Amino acid sequence: MATAAATARTRPATSRTVRPRGRAGCEGSRERAGPRQCCRRRGLLEATGLRLAGAAGAEGGLRAAGMWAHSMTVQDYQDLIDRGWRRSGKYVYKPIMNQTCCPQYTIRCQALCFQTSKSHKKVLKKMLKFISKGDISKVVSEEEPMDSHIEDVVACDFAYKSESHVSQSELTPLSVDHTERVENEDKDTGVTKEEVNVQKVESGSPQICADKDTPVPGEPSRPAKIVHAPPKPGKGADLSKPPCRKAKDIRKERKLQKLLQNQMCTFEDSPLQAGDQIFLLQNSKSKTNQPKTIEDFIFVSLPDDAPHKLEVRLVPVSFEDSQFKSSFNQSATLFAKYQMAIHKDTPSDCGENEFTRFLCDSPLEAENAPNGPECGYGSFHQQYWLDGKIIAVGVIDILPYCVSSVYLYYDPDYSFLSLGVYSALREIAFTRQLHEKAPDLCFYYMGFYIHSCPKMRYKGQYRPSDLLCPETYVWTPIEQCLPLLEHSKYCRFNQDVKAVDEGRIKELGRVRVLHKRTVMPYSVYKKRRKGPSDEASVQQYASLVGQTCSERMLLFRS
Repeated sequence: MATAAATARTRPATSRTVRPRGRAGCEGSRERAGPRQCCRRRGLLEATGLRLAGAAGAEGGLRAAGMWAHSMTVQDYQDLIDRGWRRSGKYVYKPIMNQTCCPQYTIRCQALCFQTSKSHKKVLKKMLKFISKGDISKVVSEEEPMDSHIEDVVACDFAYKSESHVSQSELTPLSVDHTERVENEDKDTGVTKEEVNVQKVESGSPQICADKDTPVPGEPSRPAKIVHAPPKPGKGADLSKPPCRKAKDIRKERKLQKLLQNQMCTFEDSPLQAGDQIFLLQNSKSKTNQPKTIEDFIFVSLPDDAPHKLEVRLVPVSFEDSQFKSSFNQSATLFAKYQMAIHKDTPSDCGENEFTRFLCDSPLEAENAPNGPECGYGSFHQQYWLDGKIIAVGVIDILPYCVSSVYLYYDPDYSFLSLGVYSALREIAFTRQLHEKAPDLCFYYMGFYIHSCPKMRYKGQYRPSDLLCPETYVWTPIEQCLPLLEHSKYCRFNQDVKAVDEGRIKELGRVRVLHKRTVMPYSVYKKRRKGPSDEASVQQYASLVGQTCSERMLLFRS
């Protein structure tokens, strides 16, 4: 398994990396587990320690701890992101929140309770109009930046240029052939296709607004030469004109009147009392005022003469998968086009090798569980095909409790469709869909929320959402966090002063390490180790990943 070169910035790194062949396994383990069995059961990590980005020695730089994940189970990664970790390729990193210049708080959206905002509905309707009628909006949405909505990295120019310190000779004896592993996986994992059906958008009635020269009913007529000048800015509306009404309100009123008339005809033999009429009217209002869900905008009928067709395909990230392999070149070309147009990369910065290690290489082991989603768990590309061409790709991880967004790249020619917002809404809808088969999967993780960077605050617009407390790792509604962040860029959200990190390291000796092809607790390794003590670095690793993960994953020690 090739070690990925991943960075914590808005584009992939260009530095060279050690790429050992094969996968890191645990052959010869004292626990008598075969290489494949042990690798599937435990993740293999190589901690790189605390790193500082920016000018050497500069204060206020971006500090984060990082490690190379040569392999990892989906449960491992779920537990890590619930402690503030994120992955970029196979590099997993965690900002040191009380030291970094731009604190990055893990944010999740409660997908099952999500309600679309007005701006979200505009984006969804814009896509519907484009597909069903071919309408193109020339106004570029400004509520979110042009960058991917799921870039979980800070706006600062922050890159990890380190390399894996595990040599090929150390990894080769422990390797499991990648091709053999893929052949043994569930071969039924295929491509999930979501047909986007669109119906014609109901043409709105024109707003009823009095013309400037139209006299107001009930008032004496005035000579034509008398013209009411529009009010000056800040002076309010012209009171001589009736208030304008929204077309939506007019349609609702007509619908209610029609419904009430039908109900009156039903009871013509027994006329309704005034109270009954009010009751029917209130019931009618409650039904018509039900807010539309994301699904109401996405999964609707498509007219026969629709000029466009949009299809969303879920493809597992595996070169053994025929769909992924056949679309690789087109996807890689789109990535390069996006990086050069949006992030101003050079062609050498976004070639196929960079694309592969940044967005195709993943440490997550694909898993299929009886009570899990039909597509299984692991890393996927959600491809947006418009009229037979890929226009956007959302890179996501499907984990036991969430869909975690990794990256989004799209065709800049279709920026008018606000694909960043649209894909986020589609991923929320996809999370809700997966929940039907996997009840525990009910959250949508959007990466990091950075309140100190106004450009990155848009993630807080997907409500209801929670932020992760950087000290106790409990989730707090974002409404409670924002007032605190206005006063200080670093905050402890848990207001219980006695609360502590329940998953903190309690027994360092129980940390699992891999040393000379042998799995052992740190207490045993410590006795066998020759040379200076590495207890400080192991302590830092264990405190950041927590007791549970430190006992389940393997920390590589040379």
